[in-house]
Amino acid sequence: MSEQGGHGSTSVTGAQSLVTSLEAAGVTDIFGIPGGAILPAYDPLMDSTRIRHILVRHEQGAGHAAQGYAAATGKVGVCMATSGPGATNLVTPLADAHMDSVPMVAVTGQVGAAMIGTDAFQEADIRGITMPITKHNFLVTDPADIPRTVAEAFHIASTGRPGPVLVDVAKSALQAMTTFSWPDELHLPGYRPVTTPHAKQIKEAVRLIRQARRPVLYVGGGVIRARASRELAQLAALTGIPVVTTLMARGAFPDSNPQHLGMPGMHGTVAAVAGLQKSDLIISLGARFDDRVTGNLDSFAPHALVIHADIDPAEIGKNRHADVPIVGDCKEVIAQLVALLTAEGADGDYEAWVAFLAGLKKSYPLGYDTPTDGSLAPQYVIERLGAIAGPEAVYASGVGQHQMWAAHYVGYENPNTWINSGGLGTMGYAVPAAMGAKVGMPDTTVWAIDGDGCFQMTNQELATCAINDIPIKVAIINNESLGMVRQWQTLFYNERYSNTDLHSKRIPDFVKLADAYGCVGLACESPDEVDATIEKAMAIDDQPVVVDFRVHRDAMVWPMVAAGTSNDEIKYARDLAPKFDEVEDDWEVRA
Repeated sequence: MSEQGGHGSTSVTGAQSLVTSLEAAGVTDIFGIPGGAILPAYDPLMDSTRIRHILVRHEQGAGHAAQGYAAATGKVGVCMATSGPGATNLVTPLADAHMDSVPMVAVTGQVGAAMIGTDAFQEADIRGITMPITKHNFLVTDPADIPRTVAEAFHIASTGRPGPVLVDVAKSALQAMTTFSWPDELHLPGYRPVTTPHAKQIKEAVRLIRQARRPVLYVGGGVIRARASRELAQLAALTGIPVVTTLMARGAFPDSNPQHLGMPGMHGTVAAVAGLQKSDLIISLGARFDDRVTGNLDSFAPHALVIHADIDPAEIGKNRHADVPIVGDCKEVIAQLVALLTAEGADGDYEAWVAFLAGLKKSYPLGYDTPTDGSLAPQYVIERLGAIAGPEAVYASGVGQHQMWAAHYVGYENPNTWINSGGLGTMGYAVPAAMGAKVGMPDTTVWAIDGDGCFQMTNQELATCAINDIPIKVAIINNESLGMVRQWQTLFYNERYSNTDLHSKRIPDFVKLADAYGCVGLACESPDEVDATIEKAMAIDDQPVVVDFRVHRDAMVWPMVAAGTSNDEIKYARDLAPKFDEVEDDWEVRA
């Protein structure tokens, strides 16, 4: 492998060519598990001085770790698995990465080329299976194609709208002799992402911004993927327009900024939901009008014109008509909006609108009830965790109530510090994603905020963390339940709790489980122990820590818009709706 990174050629096995190609692509970390079809690649991987391979305990863990690594660093995450069940165990992470636009390359072994299609041992058509959930995928049967394919995979995964790419390599190609030659340039005639926006569209967008009276910056995860937080801050400061950040965009705009209304959507803040709903102009930046944001589409923001900027033209107009479509990279789009607004004047008349939303923010802040029995409020745990760990830490989350509380009650000031499964909603995401984030950011504190249900899906990766010196910290928000499902059963199914009781305060004992996995296990069940417990966990930096926070099981996520209903029907607590009319009348008088 002496030629790695060069353009010459030397005789090697396909497996050596694969490892050298990964090195040439800049890979330093791979999460994976060997098996028969991929085994030839693992032999030269052992000799690589550039790539650290982390042996996970389940391929799903490898995939989510690659996602967490990519989300925290902005680099392409890499995972590796064998054929058949090894590859199919990557399906969930691939689907997850596809929905959340995470740059990832999955390398899988495949049975020998002559055996493909014969139902050979551990054969699965992983290319066919993953076609709808990858940005692109490849099947390599000729070893000469390995370097070019790897180069193309990394280019496709990391450019345009990022996403997962699968490279499936036949075992026969790994075992055959070939010559390694890294390509000088790539020829992908069908793939030319547009990054620079059309000047005419920018001009029209600026015209609408200057005319609007009730504009809102609707910021999606594309702003984080485009690394455009600085440009967003400039646009917000220049215009004074209120900002909402979706679940995927938390941290793209500082929570401490007075212009920030919080997260919109089903569990969004009253101010953020109303800001979109009552706006006359939505400036959508790297967002996709997801159903969890819009509620019933027919009644969503009925009086708003829409400027929709996205790198993926397929997203524009998919769910909501765009009056000004802008195809381009968010970083370039926002920079050009700032430049033209600076030249033409960003003097919109938004004063009454800003005051109206500030009034809503003040009247309906995020809040929660303290349990009357002295037990632990989960929101309080997460609030204190965010305050003690601080905005420089990275927070990975599972899916459910704890995810929404973590989105609301941790203060996010920086991009790439909130990592979660937004589109697919994958339980079990947090622990392996935190592991990947910690590998990518070894000097940063990384907390996995997980539910007791989610944690039991992938907690075997604690062994990976303990053995490989990856000292993540895990906060289990243990309400003994599949909490979000239980909340829906409370609200919509007459409190008939069918199969949501996990008995997690009894089985398993999470402190003993952590100890068995070589981690420090802590438990906390009273409010006066919370700070000391978190600080104890923060002081341990040489091994993973798991904290079992035994919280009140009936706590609910509020605000909430019931699925399929209008955002106008938002409740800030059970059976309590905000009185928009009173605030709106006052706003109209001032306007």
